[in-house]
Amino acid sequence: MDNRGSHFYLAMYWAQALVDQSIIEELQERFKPALAQLVANEEKIVEQLNAVQGVPMDIGGYYKPNPVLAAAAMRPSVTFNEILESI
Repeated sequence: MDNRGSHFYLAMYWAQALVDQSIIEELQERFKPALAQLVANEEKIVEQLNAVQGVPMDIGGYYKPNPVLAAAAMRPSVTFNEILESI
């Protein structure tokens, strides 16, 4: 798994930490649905991320990448993207 998978797990663990904390209830409520979706879709998201691993990506340049191409290369999981956008 490359760093895209690491980002998924970091997001899931942060969501879990925010749900587990009891100081700011607003954060708990905001992240509960996202955490549930991340956990429920873990296998699907990891499959989507692994499917593009090792495939050359055109990001429009190494030192000055195109932001649109780089975002598409770094965010290949539609499922993960939808969950993040729902927060």
